[in-house]
Amino acid sequence: MGVKHLWDILESCKKTIPLHHLQNKRVCIDLSCWMVQLQSVSRTHNCMREKVYLKGLFHRLRALLALNCSLIFVTGQVDRDETNPQNLASLKRNMGSEFSRMIKEAKVLGNALGIPCLDGMEEAEAQCALLNSESLCDGCFTSDSDVFLFGAKTVYRDICLGDGGYVICYEMADIERQLGFGRNSLIALALLLGSDYSHGVRGFGPESACQIVKSAGDDGVLRKIAYGGLPILKKTKGSKKQQKLHEPNNKENSSPNEFDVNGSEGNSQGNEQFLQVIDAYIRPKCHSADSEAGPCKSSFRRFKFQEVCAQMFEWPPEKTDEYILPKIAERDLRRFAKLRLASSELGVELPLYEIPVKCPVSEIIKQRKVLGVDCFEVSWEHLDGLETSIVPADLLESACPEKILEFKERIALRKKQKCHKPRQRKLKSESSLAELDLKLQQLLLEINSESGSNPKTNSLSSRAVTPENGRVGIEVDLLDDGSLVDQVLDIERGCNASMPSSSADSRVVEKEVIDLLSPSPAIRHPAIAGCKHFDYQHIDVIDLSESDAEVSPEHERKARELRQFIINVRDDTP
Repeated sequence: MGVKHLWDILESCKKTIPLHHLQNKRVCIDLSCWMVQLQSVSRTHNCMREKVYLKGLFHRLRALLALNCSLIFVTGQVDRDETNPQNLASLKRNMGSEFSRMIKEAKVLGNALGIPCLDGMEEAEAQCALLNSESLCDGCFTSDSDVFLFGAKTVYRDICLGDGGYVICYEMADIERQLGFGRNSLIALALLLGSDYSHGVRGFGPESACQIVKSAGDDGVLRKIAYGGLPILKKTKGSKKQQKLHEPNNKENSSPNEFDVNGSEGNSQGNEQFLQVIDAYIRPKCHSADSEAGPCKSSFRRFKFQEVCAQMFEWPPEKTDEYILPKIAERDLRRFAKLRLASSELGVELPLYEIPVKCPVSEIIKQRKVLGVDCFEVSWEHLDGLETSIVPADLLESACPEKILEFKERIALRKKQKCHKPRQRKLKSESSLAELDLKLQQLLLEINSESGSNPKTNSLSSRAVTPENGRVGIEVDLLDDGSLVDQVLDIERGCNASMPSSSADSRVVEKEVIDLLSPSPAIRHPAIAGCKHFDYQHIDVIDLSESDAEVSPEHERKARELRQFIINVRDDTP
C-alpha cells in the first residue's frame, strides 16, 4: 500500500521515459508488486490456468534482458497469517497460498534466465531502497510509495512494453527540487496521512498535511511532530505492524520540549507511536550490502529454460528459442558495445579483430526497417539455436562499426558487378552469330531448291555480319556462274541501260548486306519497263521464282520461315 495519497502528491514529479534508457542499468524488482500487477489483469480461471501472469512476467524480463539490464528479484518475509487487503485482495500471503505459489513460479522462471533472487528480512521495498541508496543498483521497480521513505533515490512505478516501451519514473532529486520534500518530510506525511505502519491522524488530508510539513521544514519536521504535543496527533490508532516495530535507539538523547509547537509537554503515548514509525523507516531491517544472504550469481541456461517453459506454458523448444535467443544475442552485443566504450574512455583504441573478447556478430546480411527504426539482419557467432536475427542499427554502430563498413563495401561490389552484365550479354550474342549463319544458309538453300532453280546456277552464299553501326544484317554473295546474273543482264538490255563493257563482259561476284532490323522492301518482278538504269550491285530483294504462278506452297512456307527467322534474330539482338 505505502503512504496514503503519496502518489497523488508526487504526480507533478512523474516522468515517462523510453524503455531503452534502462540500457546497461542495474535494476532490482519488488517481485510481489509485479506479481500483483500482473495478476490483476488475469483474474479469470482461464487466465490463471494458462498462467497469463507468468507469461506477462516473462515478456517484461526478456525486454529488460535485451537492454543488458542486470536484474535481481527481491521478496519480503511476512507472517503466515498476514494479509494486505489493498494490494492482494483475497490472495493470502502465506506459504501455502495461491500468491505464494505464483512467487515460487516467478523465482523458478527467473533462475532459468539467470536472474538471482534476494529474500528480504521484512519489507521487499525496504531492501530495494537499501540497494538503491548504497548504489548497488540504479533504480527500483515497485508500486509501494513508502520506498522513498526507506531511502530510495530512483523508483520505476510502472512498465509498458507497447509502442517501443516506456517506464514511469520518479526521482528523489525532482521531489526535493519541485516540492521541497526530503526523506524526513515524506515520513512526516506518512505519520499524518497513514501508511503500512500507521492509520494516520484523523482529519488530515493531502493538502493540510503538506502545508504542515512544508511549514516545519525537512530538517526538524519529525521532531516537531513526534515531540510537539499537538492534541490532534494524540488521536492516532495503532496497526498490526506497529506491534513488531523495535524501540528507537536514541530516545533518551532527545529533547522533549525543544520543538513543542503548542507550548505543552509532549511525552505522550501517541508520540511514542510516532517514534516507533519513524524508527521503522529510518532503520529498516534489511540485509546489508556485504551480507552472506545476498543473491547467488547465475547465468542463462538454455536447456533448463526450455524445460521450464515446456512445463509452465507447454511451449516446444523451438518456440522458446524463438522468444528468448534473439534477446540474449542482443544483450551480448550490448555488453560488447559497453566494453568497447569503456576501453575508449580509458584511451585504449583497439581494432575489432584485436579485441580479446570476440565480437558476437559474424556478418551483416541485409538492411531492414522495423516500426520505422533502421535495423540490420545479422548472423551470430557461436550461439546455439540462433543463426540470424534483427538488431537496431545504432546498437551495431556502437558495437562494431567495422561490420557496417564491410557490409557497405560488399553491397558496392555487387552493384559494380551488375553493371557489367549487359556487356557480357552482348558478347554472348556476337559469339552465336556463327550458328545463325548456318541456319540462314540452310533456309536459303531450301527455298532455292523449292523454287525449281538449279542450285549449281542459282547458288547463294550468306553469312550474318555486324557492321560498324552495330546492326545485325545478312551478307549475300551473288555468284556469277548461273542464270541469275544473266537474268539481271537481260533486264538491263531490256531497259536500254548503258553499262560499262567491263561490267557486262566479266563475271562479277558482288555482295550485299541486308539489314535485318529494317522493314522488308516490296518485292520487284524481273520485267521492269521504262527504267533507264539498273544497278545490280544494290539488289534489295532476291526473287527466287521465275513468275508468281510458279510459286509452290512449300516455297511460300519456306519464305515465311525465313521471314520469321529474321524477325526472331532482330528481337534477340540487344
